[in-house]
Amino acid sequence: MTRRSLAAAAVLVLAAAACTTTRIPHAQPGQLTVVATTTQMQDLVRNVGGRDVHMVGILKPNVDPHDFEPTPSTAIALSGAQLVVESGAGLDRWTAGLVSNSMPGTPIWVASAGLPLRGDDPHWWFDPTLFQRAATDLGDRLARLDPAHASAYRARARGYAAQIRAMDAANRRLIATVPPAKRLLVTNHDAFGYFAAHYRIRVVGSVIPSMSTEAEASASDVASLISRIQAQHVKAIFTESSLSPKLEQQIASEAGVKVYANLYGDTLGPAGSPGGTYIGMERWDMRAMVGGFLGRPPPGA
Repeated sequence: MTRRSLAAAAVLVLAAAACTTTRIPHAQPGQLTVVATTTQMQDLVRNVGGRDVHMVGILKPNVDPHDFEPTPSTAIALSGAQLVVESGAGLDRWTAGLVSNSMPGTPIWVASAGLPLRGDDPHWWFDPTLFQRAATDLGDRLARLDPAHASAYRARARGYAAQIRAMDAANRRLIATVPPAKRLLVTNHDAFGYFAAHYRIRVVGSVIPSMSTEAEASASDVASLISRIQAQHVKAIFTESSLSPKLEQQIASEAGVKVYANLYGDTLGPAGSPGGTYIGMERWDMRAMVGGFLGRPPPGA
């Protein structure tokens, strides 16, 4: 669906929604309605907004944001929003156009705005120090939008930032059990650059040498990666739980390594899963990587 046809369809859907009962739950009296695009942004809003916010999520768990196409139902989800929270850095670039067409005047807060990004890499949330900053900034943004609950937003932002720092400290202790020479990361696509830089993990390569899962690996890309895996004595290939590991398994078989198809990358997992929250995702990914680097369950697992 083109952007123009989507905008037209959104108008029709919103008109129909005004005459019928939708299945989207409504905010309680006194709550701020905040729409969040990606699953990471949804978890951020839940933790900082708390009971003072009615959060509506666009992307569902295990849905890849790189190939997401908004539909008229997306416009319904945006209806009534008093704030739209976007991850930014090109990951959910469809947001601004859809909001301007279907809900003109609705403010958009871009979580990654002002953060020190790594070029065109949109996976900034993997650096916990950046996510802490986003939590603090969101607390301030909600406080300005809803002054009656300003102190509560800022208090929750401080508390959540403290939880992220504790998670980060635990991850640092865990990666310290792996000698630096063994911290060799191969993934399905270039999603873990922030994570690797923060925890001093060396990225050897990726099956799809792109920031987006929409790209494809060429035969020469695959051959080059296999050579690097063998030359550098890499022990494992990691892929994301939301993606098929078929190609990675073929490469691993030829390279003589193991595939760990259990990382959470572009999306959180369903509620109740190890990666159902941002903090859970970061802890799970570190445990999975350390286990792959060492070739055995990580300490304390």
